[in-house]
Amino acid sequence: MDDALKEVEILLVEDNPTDAELCIRALKKSNLANKLVWVKDGAEALDFIFAKGAYAGRTGMTVPKVILLDLRLPKVDGMEVLRRVKGDALTRTIPVVVLTSSKEDRDVAQSYQLGVNSFISKPVEFNEFARTVSELGLYWLLVNHAPVAAK
Repeated sequence: MDDALKEVEILLVEDNPTDAELCIRALKKSNLANKLVWVKDGAEALDFIFAKGAYAGRTGMTVPKVILLDLRLPKVDGMEVLRRVKGDALTRTIPVVVLTSSKEDRDVAQSYQLGVNSFISKPVEFNEFARTVSELGLYWLLVNHAPVAAK
């Protein structure tokens, strides 16, 4: 098992390589990307979170400190990922931040109904996007006190 997968702090669920790279670059600039895993679709996210498929060896490993989740994903959409994470006793306390291009009121409402911790529309302008991601990382990794995960 890859040591990098043992202690993940950020799980980035993003299918757009450009947006993912911008997120990773902004987090690196704030020294917050050392324990980041990037998955490219909802099915891979669920496999990672629930230690199935290619990630079956993660059983007993730590859960991410935060999940940055896009809504528009291939295979399994972000709403279903959110529903499954917040619907499971072992994962429901993981903070999930929706980071999406959607500004639809129904997406915001449904995300909060499912238990999202924060909903952020991706800023279009690069510097604003980088600042937003950096502040997200700083808050969720350094400021926020998350409960100890259930085992």
